[in-house]
Amino acid sequence: MRIALTIAGSDSGGAAGIQADLKTFHQFGVYGTSAITAVTAQNTLGVFAWEALPVALVARQIDVLADDLPPAALKSGMLGSAEIVETVAAGIAQHRFANYVLDPVMVATSGDRLLDTDAERLIARRLAPLALLVTPNLNEAEILVGDTVRTPDQMERAGRAIVAMGARAALVKGGHLTGTETIVDVLVQSSGARRFTHERIDTTSTHGTGCTLSAAITAGLALGRSMEQAVSDALDFVHRAIAAAPGLGNSKGHGPLNHFVPAPPRPPSEGL
Repeated sequence: MRIALTIAGSDSGGAAGIQADLKTFHQFGVYGTSAITAVTAQNTLGVFAWEALPVALVARQIDVLADDLPPAALKSGMLGSAEIVETVAAGIAQHRFANYVLDPVMVATSGDRLLDTDAERLIARRLAPLALLVTPNLNEAEILVGDTVRTPDQMERAGRAIVAMGARAALVKGGHLTGTETIVDVLVQSSGARRFTHERIDTTSTHGTGCTLSAAITAGLALGRSMEQAVSDALDFVHRAIAAAPGLGNSKGHGPLNHFVPAPPRPPSEGL
């Protein structure tokens, strides 16, 4: 069985962060491990408090997993502080982890900030060059590239700018595009760009979409799938998870996805 690692914050509401990642890994048939960077007090209405874990404890989690349960692929999500960004970058480099997916979590679905300004600047400089793939939403892409990202063409340009930072690929997510009946996500690699489109679902059950997507991509990479296949499978999984959302939580909030929809079928050649 392949191992996938998530380095991220804990979501007490279970919809995002470590909880969403581990549920997603399970659905894709990979063994999930975790290094927790922060603990949050949140539900469908927002993030009410959060605290980063001590840097030494974050580093120790990564080190012991590298020694005994090395991942075939990994992702990072909420990091919380510049010190933790540096620690995660050092751990990935030291252990030569491959297939690293960087989800530059900066703002929660509710609009709550999850990363300080110093850490935002370090993401591009320290983590992007280590990443096989970076998966920003429109707001995060704007922070990373310092430019407006509100159309598919601008998304493609932002993706190219992120690749120029050293990442091997960028998936700029278009869930926040306005005035469209379809969602466009743009994958940029050195070989070119591909646009994925899905029908927009009219729902507020979108808490954890970014975490779930990056976790699904990580699982696909751990299973040995190509970048385009891993991204395509992950987008399909998230679209169905949104469509089947259970409607939990306050009607004024953002509810969780249904992480129990089936993952796309695995080809016989993949095995375990």
